[in-house]
Amino acid sequence: MKNKVQLITYANRFGEGTIRSLTDVLRTRFDGVYEGVHILPFFTPFDGADAGFDPIDHTKVDPRLGTWDDIAELSKTHDIMVDAIVNHMSWESKQFQDVMKNGEASPYYGMFLTMSAVFPDGATEEDLAGIYRPRPGLPFTHYNWGGKTRLVWTTFTPQQVDINTDSIEGWDYLMSILDQMSQSHVSFIRLDAVGYGAKQAKTTCFMTPKTFELIGRIKEESAKRGMETLIEVHSHYMKQVEIAGKVDRVYDFAIPGLLLHALTTGKTGPLARWMEVRPGNAVNVLDTHDGIGVIDIGSDQMDRSLKGLVPDEEVDQLVETIKENSHGESAAATGAAASNLDLYQVNCTYYSALGCDDQKYIAARAVQFFMPGVPQVYYVGALAGENDMQLLKETNVGRDINRHYYSLEEIDQNLERPVVKALNALCRFRNGLEAFDGDFSFAQNGDSLTFAWTGKETEATLTFTPAQGVGKDEAPVCSLRWKDSAGDHKTDDLIAEPPAVA
Repeated sequence: MKNKVQLITYANRFGEGTIRSLTDVLRTRFDGVYEGVHILPFFTPFDGADAGFDPIDHTKVDPRLGTWDDIAELSKTHDIMVDAIVNHMSWESKQFQDVMKNGEASPYYGMFLTMSAVFPDGATEEDLAGIYRPRPGLPFTHYNWGGKTRLVWTTFTPQQVDINTDSIEGWDYLMSILDQMSQSHVSFIRLDAVGYGAKQAKTTCFMTPKTFELIGRIKEESAKRGMETLIEVHSHYMKQVEIAGKVDRVYDFAIPGLLLHALTTGKTGPLARWMEVRPGNAVNVLDTHDGIGVIDIGSDQMDRSLKGLVPDEEVDQLVETIKENSHGESAAATGAAASNLDLYQVNCTYYSALGCDDQKYIAARAVQFFMPGVPQVYYVGALAGENDMQLLKETNVGRDINRHYYSLEEIDQNLERPVVKALNALCRFRNGLEAFDGDFSFAQNGDSLTFAWTGKETEATLTFTPAQGVGKDEAPVCSLRWKDSAGDHKTDDLIAEPPAVA
């Protein structure tokens, strides 16, 4: 994976609604800004029960968006990441429909997971209560298979039926996905929900040793096809450290909450502690198509004795602060207030979570870019987008608050905003300075954190002092120094004087 800034986006929400349009937007309006792109599910259908994460056919591009040839064309200028949805598929898939019709006579009978497949001798109350799940209730849905009612495993929604990754049919299905992606010049795959992909009795069925075996198998098969793997898991921060040693890349889901905590309280201790242990093979994000995770900085959900980076009472206060900064909008989109899948995330754009404060927003992006790892920017964040309350009202899907549809006209309008110009300049700076491939150092001095990179010909240092911005919005919270072929440079206002590389 190149050490350059990447974009995370839907194919149909950033431009005219096709892969070709997205390609044009990236090559023109964001030339030099994003050198890789994670395209969120564009499979058939891209607009199902979970915005494409419930594919009927994972090997086909939805014709409304384009073709695999369009993906291959985009790969000529940008590294491409796509989602390999390991845990489940749509109940409307031909395979599951065949099982519903023919039951045990179906050639796909073994492909889907039932309660009895994991608990052949039955399950106790303790067994069922111990299953970890991202939403309330048990992970089963009643389905009729060939005239018999079965309890089918559905980790997320009833429409997303879980795959039996131990079965020959399930494994062959996953390999067909990898084959298609490799043939279409995909460089990286994001293993969606893989933490739930290997169930086993008498365990939590989440991130168990069996899960790591599954991840290892998929990683090996992906490598054979020339692709790297990225793991997506929301969990206790030390679990991320453990996972990182066994995969190509792991998301750093701790920094979104840690930076919000720092920028709203002035406290940098939790972020400094994370810097001491965080893995270097991370993909750094502040925002994604999901909510802002709080589980990643708090105590372990399954063992409260494992404390988090931030005390639980301060995590609770952070959720309230985001609510205040967004004028109650995050509360209207989170948890039981809307059709939200996971109660451990806050649905809100990152810009709105910071009270639409340009200085704090750019400061957060600067820290994200200076931390070791590959930075990714979500398309709404790329335009410093506010909460889309109209879309939330129309769909009552909590995550849609952060899934706005941007027309080309809207993109062009937003590109003229100082905060977006500053972000684009910061991306080009991050992409163009070879120091970011050099040696990294970190230091804490009181409330200030210093991130420094030294290369063969260039160097850059970022000083982050969030306490100056708490209650004093006019004060800078970041200062940047760098050295390149044009000499020494310094700026205390990344918006008024965004950095550039000579």
